[in-house]
Amino acid sequence: MQHKDYMAIALEEARKAFFLGEVPVGAVLVKDGEILAKTHNRKERDADPTAHAEVLALREGAKVLNDWRLDGCTLYVTLEPCPMCAGALVQARVKTLVYGANDLKGGAVESLMNLVQHPRLNHRLEVIAGICEEECRSLLKEFFQSRR
Repeated sequence: MQHKDYMAIALEEARKAFFLGEVPVGAVLVKDGEILAKTHNRKERDADPTAHAEVLALREGAKVLNDWRLDGCTLYVTLEPCPMCAGALVQARVKTLVYGANDLKGGAVESLMNLVQHPRLNHRLEVIAGICEEECRSLLKEFFQSRR
């Protein structure tokens, strides 16, 4: 599978969040071609401010691997991670981050700052941005327009 294939799965997860009234962000954690976790935002459902798709994927992946170190893993996510999620990716030692749309108001990979490649941190991620960008952005736009 290629980046677009995994991002399509992340988009399926984002659509699940959309229909549950959650901000439509989906994430897929992959290692050596195997999907370890597929998640979407669950902040509202779980009443948990940390229940972002990325954090949930890291938690599930760590359980599958029985290790908090997610060396060699790639995280696919439909929206540029926030500072909390970017920090969690660094802490988990994720190898690569692939995301769809930039988050101009809260992104901590490119938009506001670059936490995942900060030179003073002990781990830096490879970043690939803009995969299925238009579809990711459209889903978010549709969600927020429906809320107004």
